[in-house]
Amino acid sequence: MKVLTTRREFLAKATGCTAALMSAFHISPEIVNAKETRNWPMIVCSRGEDWGQKVNQPGWDILKGGGKALDAVEKSTNVVELDPLDQTVGFGGLPNENGDVELDASIIDGATQNCGSVASLRHIKTPSSVARLVMERSDHIMLVGKGALKFAIAHGFKKENLLTDDSRIKWLQWKENMSSVDDWLPPQNGDYTSERSTGTINVLGIDNDGNIAGITSTSGLAYKIPGRVGDSPIIGAGLYVDNEVGAAGATGRGEEVIRTCGSFLVVELMRQGMHPQKACEEACMRIVHVNRGLERTTQLNFNDKFIAINKNGDVGCASIRGNKSTPPQMAITDKSGFHVYNGTYLVER
Repeated sequence: MKVLTTRREFLAKATGCTAALMSAFHISPEIVNAKETRNWPMIVCSRGEDWGQKVNQPGWDILKGGGKALDAVEKSTNVVELDPLDQTVGFGGLPNENGDVELDASIIDGATQNCGSVASLRHIKTPSSVARLVMERSDHIMLVGKGALKFAIAHGFKKENLLTDDSRIKWLQWKENMSSVDDWLPPQNGDYTSERSTGTINVLGIDNDGNIAGITSTSGLAYKIPGRVGDSPIIGAGLYVDNEVGAAGATGRGEEVIRTCGSFLVVELMRQGMHPQKACEEACMRIVHVNRGLERTTQLNFNDKFIAINKNGDVGCASIRGNKSTPPQMAITDKSGFHVYNGTYLVER
């Protein structure tokens, strides 16, 4: 496994002005220089080595055999959605405050510029596959809640319980510790954390024909208010693809990505000629700016991350928070093999 080391030291003394924001990310020259030849086919995901290899492999098998990017990104996303060991996507995802798992996903086919999404979908393990059916088998773009579930069942999806024992226990622990005045009590020796997961999976791919596709899938913010929808199913927020330019996806606090149209912003910056790395950094900067500048980032209790690819196969990855031992990462599989790309971050967590 080859690791592409790309992050430099964060400038800890930077101020909140635009000029300081522009200099806060430091990247090495090999990131900035665009590829002279097109790197097709390729598939990337918003994970590091452990998940990256098993997520990318089925999609890569499709692409190296001459298959379509759309099929590849769906097959790779299904890996995480069906794995109960991941508690941020699909089966085994952490539930809402009532203990119900609600899933969100979006898909975009760059070849046709068609898209589909589902939100607050219960009982179906692979929301990305339902989103694809919304795109291909309906005249709509988004279906939510009970309507999305009925649509999935009508197309042969099996209604299942998505709450695993491990996720149920974590939800119960959260509920028992959320208040000292209710009747939910933890065991006396309970040692619980109040951390709320916001994990997501983005998968982006380019096939041999140069067509680009992308998926974002998530179980959303752990213990959310029932019906809460983040950025993942919102076209232009959690995912955006333009076949002539490239693709981008977001993970982290969805509310921030929604109000900055994050993934759309990344793609539009690439349309203007910006390298994917710089475009991802700019999207992070936009969120910081909306939250009143860099000098306040140490007070922000959330993180957001963007990954991107352009038409040539150049890549980018950046987050608001990170550190030397756990920088933001994306996993890449192409003709040269499997690589982990270390992105940049703005503030030490």
